[in-house]
Amino acid sequence: MSVTAGGLEDRAVGCVAGAAVGDALGGATEGWTPEQISERYGGHVEGLVPPFFEDWRNARPIAPYHKGDGHITDDTLMTHALIRVYERVGGHLDAYAAADHLVPEMMGEKRWIPELETEALPLHRVFLAEKWLVLRLHYGHVDPREAGVGNIVNCGAAMYMAPVGVVNAADPDAAYAEAIELAGAHQSSYGREAAGVLAAAVAEAMRPGATADSVVATCLRLARDGTAAAIDAVCSAARGLGHWDGSFETLRAAMKPYDTVADTYRDQGLGARRPSRQHSIEELPLALAFLLIAKGGYRDTVLGGVNYGRDADSIASMGGAIAGALGGREAVPADWLDQIATASRTDLVTPGLALARVARRIHTADLERRRAHESAFAALLGDAG
Repeated sequence: MSVTAGGLEDRAVGCVAGAAVGDALGGATEGWTPEQISERYGGHVEGLVPPFFEDWRNARPIAPYHKGDGHITDDTLMTHALIRVYERVGGHLDAYAAADHLVPEMMGEKRWIPELETEALPLHRVFLAEKWLVLRLHYGHVDPREAGVGNIVNCGAAMYMAPVGVVNAADPDAAYAEAIELAGAHQSSYGREAAGVLAAAVAEAMRPGATADSVVATCLRLARDGTAAAIDAVCSAARGLGHWDGSFETLRAAMKPYDTVADTYRDQGLGARRPSRQHSIEELPLALAFLLIAKGGYRDTVLGGVNYGRDADSIASMGGAIAGALGGREAVPADWLDQIATASRTDLVTPGLALARVARRIHTADLERRRAHESAFAALLGDAG
């Protein structure tokens, strides 16, 4: 497949590889404050770093994962799984595709899991909110369109929804609609909404001539309820900032009214991650804010998320997906990409190329359907006349 700079393949690789690189860089700093990150690493993180805890196997028994050292996390595992689903289906996806294809991807075949340092089912690595897919769809036989109801509301669906934006490149409205439908099998409330808006952001970023400002404007046009309010507040605060260094306190203050996750990230109250029309996940507004501050540049979009902490891998992964779609493969630093692919023992480029092939096939089928509809409607107008 030929790859033209700024073309579909180039931007698809930039998006998918860019998301993976942001994910891996943010893995080491996930769950911590900017101050804790700076103290642990002797200043800002500017590239690959070791785990926060040297004894990572035992430091947090509930999550005995080897984060850091260039290891991709469950964000990328799920993104690649969704790309394989697109390859298998060869068309647009809905909630039933999650039940029929995504769940088998999670529980049907062992793959190399960098954070576990072994081959295992992806199901054995994903967070509880993603295990919900298997519980509800495979074991509970819930209607896929309703299966996300009852899950904890978080970024779990949004974190792997970038491929929907690539498939619907330059059509953010279609990306939003498809992601909302697909994510219904996994999430509800503002968790589902964020999945739709993230896909729309990527679809807009894939459009030639798109900018960080046009991406945010697209998100604000499509987002609803607390998600729209949070994006507006956080991005408005970001417009007055010149660099991510020194931005964290301002951005957190703008996000806080819409976030159910407390300042002490792992010490949650009873209202955390519950459905609400007034709240939003934190990861997407922050990713968009760092994109604005970086004026669409990949490196600083990702490093903002990495050094912000909290859910750093998902913030940096979402920001990396959007910035990578804007700038293409060359926007993603080659040294980071090569080091992370090697450390993770995972091809980070081929999935983007595969997704571009699927996007071409889907676009051709979409054109045929639209033309058939135009012909039929024209005939109706003719009959009416």
